[in-house]
Amino acid sequence: MPQSQPAPMPQPQPLSQSQSSRQPHAQQPYAQLPQPQYAPQPVPPSPEAAVSIRGLFKRFGNKIAVNGLSLDIPVGSFYGLVGPNGAGKTTTLNMVTGLLVPDAGLALILGRNVWQDVNAAKRSIGVMPQPDQIFDRLTGLQLLVYAGMLRGMKRAEALSRARDLLNAFDLAQAANTMVSDYSAGMTKKICLASAMIHSPRILVLDEPFESVDPVSSANLKDILIEYAKTGGTVIISSHVMSLVEKMCTHVAVINNGQVCAAGTVDQVAAGQDLEDRFLQLVGGRHAAARLSWLDGGAPHAPASAGSPETSPTPVVPTQAQSLPNPVTPVQPAQSQPNPNETAVR
Repeated sequence: MPQSQPAPMPQPQPLSQSQSSRQPHAQQPYAQLPQPQYAPQPVPPSPEAAVSIRGLFKRFGNKIAVNGLSLDIPVGSFYGLVGPNGAGKTTTLNMVTGLLVPDAGLALILGRNVWQDVNAAKRSIGVMPQPDQIFDRLTGLQLLVYAGMLRGMKRAEALSRARDLLNAFDLAQAANTMVSDYSAGMTKKICLASAMIHSPRILVLDEPFESVDPVSSANLKDILIEYAKTGGTVIISSHVMSLVEKMCTHVAVINNGQVCAAGTVDQVAAGQDLEDRFLQLVGGRHAAARLSWLDGGAPHAPASAGSPETSPTPVVPTQAQSLPNPVTPVQPAQSQPNPNETAVR
């Protein structure tokens, strides 16, 4: 029997424009498919920065002191860290300088991971100790020599630098006096000198001008500014906005363990006074509490109905009122002769 031929396959017909628009989305060219959106990747740490922090985290019990803090501090900058009490400034500095182990995160000092080689990182930094962290039973000269030799310096070199620092900080007369007998300002000076004796590339100072008189404070500022001009990096933690605004080139506002704003002082201030900008970023400003029992003793006028109680306004006398009325001097009365007296001729 002759074999039957298969029926020819129907040829596909071109789609009209209206039909092509109704085709499933999968038949469109791949180039027209929407691209998937990925979460932004974290910025890697900067090896060129003096200090580069990424995701630093520290918890004390139920209290989160530092919560994923990231910050870059340029080389040669005068960087201020400001924030309210308990914001995490000191905890951050302790982790960056190798004094406190972080729970998470990364910190680089001049491109070197702090916690991979703590001793190598510490050689590049000078941390100003607090007065209760030094051996105050040593004299000022002995303390500086000890700090230098602790950094690996030879005794002769440490002694020479110690004398230079004592002269620079106006402590030469107290070189052989025990630090325990120093004033608060002198103690701050010797603490700063002990952080500088090994010529570090980065200085970390926590409240360096607290309890320091204006003259000593001005001298300390001059020394730090000259140090920054040589390429050194200064990091200070302070609550004094006017000091930070005047001295620092950069500033970071820290609150609740995170950076609220960071950059140059002008960038952070955003055309405002730095203190006003700080209060705007941090918040917490409220009206002054009025305590009914807190009375300075000034007389108070009775408050009228419906009006707030106000103290009486002192009346300042005018020039005419302040002068006493002219008084006619009283002439002494002429003495009358006593009839009982005998005249002496």
